[in-house]
Amino acid sequence: HHRNRDYRIQIGGHQMNYSTVYVGMDVHKESFSLCCYTNEKEQAEYPQKINAHYSKVINYLEAMRFHYGDDVLFICGYEAGCLGFTLYHELTAHNVKCVILAPTSMPVPGGKKRVKTDKRDAAMIARCLAHHDYSPVHIPTQKDEQVKEFIRMRDDHRLALKKIKQQILAFCLRHGYHYDGTKNHWTQTHLNWLRTLHMEGLYQEILEEYLLTYDYLTAKLGRIEQRIEALASEEEYRENVHKLTCFLGIKTQTALSVITETGDFRRFPDACHYAAFLGLTPGEDSSGGDQKRLGITKAGNRHVRMLLVEAAQSFARGKIGYKSSVLAARQEGNSPTVIEYADKANERLRRKYYRMTLKNGKKSNVAKTAVARELACFIWGMMMEHYA
Repeated sequence: HHRNRDYRIQIGGHQMNYSTVYVGMDVHKESFSLCCYTNEKEQAEYPQKINAHYSKVINYLEAMRFHYGDDVLFICGYEAGCLGFTLYHELTAHNVKCVILAPTSMPVPGGKKRVKTDKRDAAMIARCLAHHDYSPVHIPTQKDEQVKEFIRMRDDHRLALKKIKQQILAFCLRHGYHYDGTKNHWTQTHLNWLRTLHMEGLYQEILEEYLLTYDYLTAKLGRIEQRIEALASEEEYRENVHKLTCFLGIKTQTALSVITETGDFRRFPDACHYAAFLGLTPGEDSSGGDQKRLGITKAGNRHVRMLLVEAAQSFARGKIGYKSSVLAARQEGNSPTVIEYADKANERLRRKYYRMTLKNGKKSNVAKTAVARELACFIWGMMMEHYA
C-alpha cells in the first residue's frame, strides 16, 4: 500500500480527506470481529477477527491509521449484549469514541434466508453507525449501574425462592400430603403445617432440605431488601423515590429500579417517547391504505416494562377515588402538587381499567398493559415536573 503523506484519496477527480471512520464491532465472549466503513466509499473494508480484549481494538485502530491517516476520527460501536458497558468504559478511558447500539432500533435485513456471520454483523453495525440508523443505549452513572445490578440480583433471588416454593408444593402433592387449611399457602399457618409433617424414610429428609433452602432464601431476601431501602434513602435517590411511591403499585424497590434503569429522564422529549423506550407502545403494520394495530413492541427496557405491568395489577382492584391508609402514609411528606398529580393519575388509571374491562369487554391483561403504558407517561411527567 502506498501511503499518501497528505492522507488524501482520489475519488471522481476530487481529493477528499477521511475525517471519520466508523468501526463496527461484533463482540462475543471469546472474540471480536471488526471492520471499517466510510461514507466516502460506502462499503465495509479491512475486516479482522481479534481476541476479546480492548487493547486489541486499540491496536486495530492504530493499524487502520496507515490506511486512513493519523488525524482521522474513529467512532466504534457494538450492540448491547453480554459485555454490558465494560468495553465502552475501557475504550473511552483510552480516548476512543464509542457507542452502544440498541439492537431493537437497528434495521432487520430482509429475505427469508439471511446469511448471518460475525463479519456481516460487524459490517451492518458499521453501516448503521455511519448512517445514524440506530438509537444509542444510555450509559448510566457508575452508582446507577451498581444499584441497578443490586436490584436485579435481588430479583434473581426472588425467582429462586419462587421456584423452591413450587418444588415444595409439588413434592407434597406427589406424595399425598394435602394442605386443607383456611389460610393461603406460605402463611405462618401453612409453614407450621409443613414443619409438623412426618413423612416416611428419605421423604422427611428431602422435605427438611427443601425447607432449609426456603428459610435461607427468605432470610437472605430480607437482608437484601433492607439494603435496597437504605440505598433508596441516599441523597441522590431519596426525593425521586418518595415522589414515585405516591403512585398505586409503586413501592420503594420498584421506584428505585425505575430511576436507575432509566437514568436521565430529560433524554426523552415527551412521555410517549418514554413509553416507547419501555416497549409499551403498540406496534403497527401499515401497507397501502390498510392499517393494522399490533401488540406492544416490547422493544426496550424489559425490566422496567415488567415492573410497570406488575404495578398495573393494583389498579385492577379497589374503588375509584379510594385511597388506602398505606398509600396515604407513603405520600406523606411530598408537596401538595405532587400528591394531587399522583391522585389524579391513580383515579384516571383505575377508571381506565374498569372502563376497558367492564364496558368495552377487553381482556384483563390487555387493560393492564394499557394502564402500564399510561402509568409510564405519568412517571415521566412526575420526574420532569410536568404536573399540568
